[in-house]
Amino acid sequence: MSRAQVSDFDCMVEELQRLVIENARAHYSPQVIEEWYHPQNIGRMSEPDASAAVRGWCGDTMEIYLKVDNGVIAEVTFMTDGCGPSVACGSMVTSMARGLPLDEAQQISPDDLLQALGGLPEESVHCAQLAASTLYKAIVGYRNEEGGRDTVIVERESPLVH
Repeated sequence: MSRAQVSDFDCMVEELQRLVIENARAHYSPQVIEEWYHPQNIGRMSEPDASAAVRGWCGDTMEIYLKVDNGVIAEVTFMTDGCGPSVACGSMVTSMARGLPLDEAQQISPDDLLQALGGLPEESVHCAQLAASTLYKAIVGYRNEEGGRDTVIVERESPLVH
């Protein structure tokens, strides 16, 4: 490719990125956009104390990894193959859970996530359910396995039961 072609390509990419962000701002809160484009706690954890993976009804999968110290979530990370709202929800749920006792973290609900994110469009609300369910299952796995070392649960998302 010539320099002119590279420059044209770079300009096209920049314009597409601008349009995507402009479109996102029309549908999502500033907090959702921030968590989507600058997610916190993203990545798989080596040697977690517990983990869970849940596939939502939409086909997205959320994974959450925990390190627990004296009943408190010391470290928590997530991965998802989902859309921007799934990324935002994974980022938010892990930020909310870090530093909490397991009992408190297990009570984080989809409504808590929606409130923290400033809401989601109706078609994306299930992303909050997916994130909360995955955290819940990772904590349950930790408790059920007395440390839950590398517990992985893959299933279709079902309503949270607290």
